[in-house]
Amino acid sequence: MSALIAGAAIYYLQVYAYYEEVQLSSELATPGSTQIQLTSLVTDQPETILINDFQGIDANSSPLRFRACFTTPQSQAMLTETYVTYEDAVPLTGPGWFSCYNAVEIGSALETGDAIAFLSQRNIQDGVDRVIAVFPDGRAFVWHQLNEKYKE
Repeated sequence: MSALIAGAAIYYLQVYAYYEEVQLSSELATPGSTQIQLTSLVTDQPETILINDFQGIDANSSPLRFRACFTTPQSQAMLTETYVTYEDAVPLTGPGWFSCYNAVEIGSALETGDAIAFLSQRNIQDGVDRVIAVFPDGRAFVWHQLNEKYKE
């Protein structure tokens, strides 16, 4: 019985306990909130982009738990001419209850070229990049992934 209770507690802690809804901000310096940005090809600095319908989650237990979904009116063509694309983007799975984000669908679209990955911010935390994948219909998905600092 104690093993069953411990297993249930571990499952709950991994899937539900640490996640919180992310608030979108118009100001980068607002504590506890975020902006959606892409890194400019010209300045190599993150710039805020136009978005709608933002949903996001994060947890302070790991820098890799950030996930978000939104739509953008900006086309893939305009984005690729303006912002840095991201090679070797691999979307990390999120909790099943965060239904707008599907890592398998995003990964498949990246492999086929239907979605394009962009660098949002390099080293958003030490050794972790924020990556955004954009689909042709304007749907976009955000996650954090380890960068070259932690790759072999």
